[in-house]
Amino acid sequence: MKKIFFALCFSVSTVIVYAQKHEFLKMPKFDIEDLKKTKSEIDEKAPAETLYRSIHYHIDNSTGNYIKKVKYRVKIYDKDKAEDWMNLEISLYDNNQGSREILNSIKAYVYNLEDGKIAETKVDKSSKFKSKENKYYTINKFAFPNIKNGSVIEFQYEITSPFSYQIPLTYIETDTPSEYTEYVFESPINMSYNIDFRGSLTPKYKKVAEENTYGAQYKTYRFAYENVKSFKKEKFVKNNDNYRTQIRAELHSTFFNNNLKTYTSTWEDIRKKLWEDDEFGNQYKKDRLVKEIIPKNISDEKDQHKKANLLFDFVKNSYTWNERNGISTDNGIKDLIKNKTGNTADLNLFLLNVLRSEGIKAYPILISTIGNGFVNLTFPNLGNFNYVIACAEIDKKIYLYDATSKQAKEDLLPARVWNSNGLLLRDDKAELISLTNIKESYNSHTVKAKINPDGSVSGVYQDQDEGMGALNAKERFDENQDKYKKEYKDVFSVDFDNINSRVLDGGEFRSTMSFASNNMIDNLGKRKIINPLLFLHQTKNDFDQEEERKYMIDFISPISKTKVVEIEIPEGYDVADLPKSKKIVTEDKEISYSYTVERKDNRIITVSEYKIASADYPKEYYPAFKQIWKVMSDSESQVMSLIKK
Repeated sequence: MKKIFFALCFSVSTVIVYAQKHEFLKMPKFDIEDLKKTKSEIDEKAPAETLYRSIHYHIDNSTGNYIKKVKYRVKIYDKDKAEDWMNLEISLYDNNQGSREILNSIKAYVYNLEDGKIAETKVDKSSKFKSKENKYYTINKFAFPNIKNGSVIEFQYEITSPFSYQIPLTYIETDTPSEYTEYVFESPINMSYNIDFRGSLTPKYKKVAEENTYGAQYKTYRFAYENVKSFKKEKFVKNNDNYRTQIRAELHSTFFNNNLKTYTSTWEDIRKKLWEDDEFGNQYKKDRLVKEIIPKNISDEKDQHKKANLLFDFVKNSYTWNERNGISTDNGIKDLIKNKTGNTADLNLFLLNVLRSEGIKAYPILISTIGNGFVNLTFPNLGNFNYVIACAEIDKKIYLYDATSKQAKEDLLPARVWNSNGLLLRDDKAELISLTNIKESYNSHTVKAKINPDGSVSGVYQDQDEGMGALNAKERFDENQDKYKKEYKDVFSVDFDNINSRVLDGGEFRSTMSFASNNMIDNLGKRKIINPLLFLHQTKNDFDQEEERKYMIDFISPISKTKVVEIEIPEGYDVADLPKSKKIVTEDKEISYSYTVERKDNRIITVSEYKIASADYPKEYYPAFKQIWKVMSDSESQVMSLIKK
């Protein structure tokens, strides 16, 4: 399928644009009229609305640190639907190597209208508590008191950070409509930044200029937006955040003491930078301790393709991912060999080292995971990436590997990896490549059931995943087995027993269970009414978007899903009308669905199957999906009657 890639780079590095008469960084005085507002003029159904939002980044000329100043004023219309605004969370990063972010100050208030006057409640320090998200991040959380329908929340805080190489991404469009949002970034002219601007919104006010401020010459970028609607998410999208208007800055070069130092400006610059990096290139380009730990039977294998897969199996089965992403190693290959655990870079750079030590051409591929968002192909910068996988080149063919998953195989990688593009770092050049998953994911549901004399239905149910679906299912199972099993009961509203989940020899992930239910049959006199798919029938059209589709339709892999239900008819009953069979397929055969119900002796066998031939589709395919899924929900809503003889 032809790819549609969403990425715009707004070049502002050499252009000076002056705003209409507008004053940035000046929060309006609080007005009692804000408390009297009863609904948003941008979206009258919005439970909350941002009245003022300012995100201000300033690079300190003397220290090189950045200072982040945040100011918000938010109106609450329906507190029960505005849970995200009940607390303020501020995340601080500590690299555990002596550098960390500091929360310098915070002020927060809640305003209410009482007897026609403003009643102010200050957020007390006692409402603050810290939690450790992981060894790198600490979250400071503040609870807002006395929130009511009609309240206005106001807060501002300041953070100092030494991590000024990459300025955090700011979304202009959020899930809350905004009357006014501004973004300001200021850097000394001897620290040059590239500005990555993506999205569809155009600022009403903008100013990019050099000016003397803070006692030095600075380059300033200022953008202000008015009446920004809440961002509308769409289903079947890898990451909706890809489509929000967003701004991010990354350091391009510095000029101190007549010395120019450049960082990254081309994809090739990124390769060169990482090639000599102690936490990247030096981890895989030299033989270290790997020769002595590779099993002899693998080293003796002559077929390079077989050897690559054996080496991959050795690494993924011997070492464990600590569930941390990164393109730099946490502790390095030496520590990984000793402690058997590491982050993404530890495992996959070690795999590269192992492959290369056995004479196999192997290179890293930098990617941005689905959760991290698309890579902006027009804006080369290291901050695009948060993950690295390995590839082997054998007989001019590329094979992909990711040792973070025990279920992975060559070219069968976890869903998080398949995010459209990657940067292949050969020893002598960098190369942008397309990463499209062409391996089909299979999901089969099988039910064997019987209708008992008392009108109950009992039987066994099997759910089996193959391909990428098996990887995803196994990871969810390993994360929380009880939660995984409970999902079956929650999704199907059936009281399953004896749930057994396991990996089969071929890598498939299978769950089997038994069930018994008294509410699958409606008794109407001598008739028993039952859906031949029992609890597996499609109850609604998943493609129910009324507004015009805006974004790509993503499935991450081609999909084949089959449901087979076999019901044993009780003695003394006959079948009246069977549901009608149905088959529908698009002209290009990209999407298909079939539904058949037939009787064989004393059994009713129902088969439902849909196939999606590609990993993703242009938005123009949405009507086809909508039509086919309507046929699916209509077909699977049909019931049949059993009549007592």
